[in-house]
Amino acid sequence: MARMRKEPNSAPRHGVARVLSKRGVCSRTQAAEWVRAGRVRVNGRPVRDPEFPVRASDRVEVDGQAVAAAERIIVMLNKPRGLTTSTRDEQGRDTVYRCFDGAGLPWLAPVGRLDRASEGLLLFSNDPQWAARVLDPASGPDKTYHVRIDRIPDAELLQRLVAGIDCDGERLSAKSAGLLRHGSKHAWLEIVLDEGRNRQIRRLLAACDIAVLRLVRVAVGGLGLGDLPKGAWRRLAEPEIALLGVPA
Repeated sequence: MARMRKEPNSAPRHGVARVLSKRGVCSRTQAAEWVRAGRVRVNGRPVRDPEFPVRASDRVEVDGQAVAAAERIIVMLNKPRGLTTSTRDEQGRDTVYRCFDGAGLPWLAPVGRLDRASEGLLLFSNDPQWAARVLDPASGPDKTYHVRIDRIPDAELLQRLVAGIDCDGERLSAKSAGLLRHGSKHAWLEIVLDEGRNRQIRRLLAACDIAVLRLVRVAVGGLGLGDLPKGAWRRLAEPEIALLGVPA
């Protein structure tokens, strides 16, 4: 009779809360809460330490149900204005998760953020490693925005946005900035960023005494928002995911 091969003691281990997050069950913070509440078992043994070490071969259960690695899901949402990009808001305001009510999706985390007043293309995934590659400023995809401002820009202003401005100890700049169209008092710009600093476009324009009237993310890498209705979402197919230019 053949013996079962034992997993070497040197096999990588990770904290049980991290393992639950990687398997797409919930966020790492939520997993830690479940562990402390006594809802998690490893190989039949209750654990209450979120950092309890787990190997890939260990059986992990939540409320008596085994948790296996989930299928990777990547979703695109056309985020409306007025929603916060978080799982819950301390002030009780609506979050982007309202758009998924009744959808029956597994736990998904936002891949990056859009502030409450901004709208447009927002990605979600249950694969934190893939999400980290998307957000990596060195290798992640560019983000394209259409921005309505309160004046008609001249060439000097557009050049200044690309050259960069010192703001609150940070150097803020756009990869490119161009005029899309304008009326008598307002204009639409197309601004491309290759990094994702907090409220970067709003701060950059404010430093030039320009008010943002509307800000819409229209593309991430080669993936465009298209005609997806406001507040609607859809799961991305593999060819669309490839447009982001990020390894699977």
